[in-house]
Amino acid sequence: MPYVLGAKSRAELVGVHPDFVRFVELTLKYSTQDFGVHDGLRSEAEQREYVRTGVSQTMNGKHLKQSDGWGHAGDLVPFINGKLRWEWPPIYVIAAAAKRAAAEMNLRVKWGGCWQELSQIKGDTPAAMEAAVNAYGAARRKAGKKAFTDGPHFELVR
Repeated sequence: MPYVLGAKSRAELVGVHPDFVRFVELTLKYSTQDFGVHDGLRSEAEQREYVRTGVSQTMNGKHLKQSDGWGHAGDLVPFINGKLRWEWPPIYVIAAAAKRAAAEMNLRVKWGGCWQELSQIKGDTPAAMEAAVNAYGAARRKAGKKAFTDGPHFELVR
């Protein structure tokens, strides 16, 4: 049975770029893991609070209204047993479906799991998504920097 976006997810997508909304819908169609949209467009106050608490790293995030008047990001969080869950194995499944959706739409989408465009990740399986996250973390550690992985986060690249 195909998954559908619920009312809360649809409400989170209000004010988000129509291309991103179509991308989310197609990702859900291809995903074998149900998910909800946890965050779409954020107010400046929400973003400021997320930066303060370490949930986000920047006040220049794509969740904020961009110059075209739309938000360009959303957090696609696995929906398991009636609850949103931040767990990596199902996040990899969603990321693999997102890669397929972005390719089909010819849409440039960056994934917060490894902060790369999905088209740059080798392979299109959950294992390939996990490998990309691991490679990102290893590269950051090698450079003496901390990795900031945000698996549910996807954003348009413009």
